[in-house]
Amino acid sequence: MPTSAAREVQDAGVDVRVRAAAQSQAAREVVPAAEQPTQLTLDLGDRPTLVTGTGLPELTGPERVRAELDVLGLDVSAHVVAFYEPLLAALGVTRSRDLVGTRSRSEVWVAGVKVATQTPPVRSGRRVVFLTLDDGTGPSDCTFFEDVQGPYSGVVFHSWMLLVRGVLRRTGERGVSIRATGAWELAGLWDAWQLGGLAGVHAAVAAGEADAVARAEAAEHAAREAAERTGRRVLVHASGFKQSPYADIKPAGADPRAGRGVPVLDHPGGMPRPVPGTPPGQVVPVAPAAAAALPSRKLWHASPGSSGH
Repeated sequence: MPTSAAREVQDAGVDVRVRAAAQSQAAREVVPAAEQPTQLTLDLGDRPTLVTGTGLPELTGPERVRAELDVLGLDVSAHVVAFYEPLLAALGVTRSRDLVGTRSRSEVWVAGVKVATQTPPVRSGRRVVFLTLDDGTGPSDCTFFEDVQGPYSGVVFHSWMLLVRGVLRRTGERGVSIRATGAWELAGLWDAWQLGGLAGVHAAVAAGEADAVARAEAAEHAAREAAERTGRRVLVHASGFKQSPYADIKPAGADPRAGRGVPVLDHPGGMPRPVPGTPPGQVVPVAPAAAAALPSRKLWHASPGSSGH
């Protein structure tokens, strides 16, 4: 015999399944907008229509990446290092994914976008600079000890895309580190590649290395003479830490909006760019077509480093 509640439901003619469906937490069945009686169809003028094109060509790969860097601050459609692959392949640069299979104590060349520079304090009191590069296949960690910081510190802190030479050392089954022995700005080497091919790149590397070493020796000699005149000695802290002569008095690096080696647009002979090994102020004209074939060389990120204390 049905209960009073069931009898009331039967007398009212209510379907129990309809009530159960109304109380269900499941997703409601999707009903098209045209079949919904309460949905108003408004003509907002946003229907897709075919229009006549402007006649402008589509953006090339480098132009698209340049626009992404300017608007978004990061490269989305392609990695910025991908446009330098012809140069990297000619130089025999080892990609990050291939470092694990490289023999220990062998000389390697790595390149990429600077992700970060770190100068943490170490127990020996020496300043060590750790540089991380990203070439699109993974990160590469390079270590700059004091013997190479003088000649190449300007490139490490003031450039955004670098080519680094070093000696690989295996630290584990899948762990590798690179003891850097040199660093060059990748943009300047690309210009040398456009002007003189692989021979021009080798000449630029040699000239840049000689110029960096000469500048470092001149700066060290000038600092030694100034110390002798003023009687200044190496600063030794209470903890026994000797301050490095390369310790910065302000965060290392420059304004990321300034860039290093950014072309000057108002030069009558094209787009000049300093080439390693040339005297200060001397530039080499670069064809506008070659300069426009690459994305922007000013990236959104910058690592200021530390003071070295």
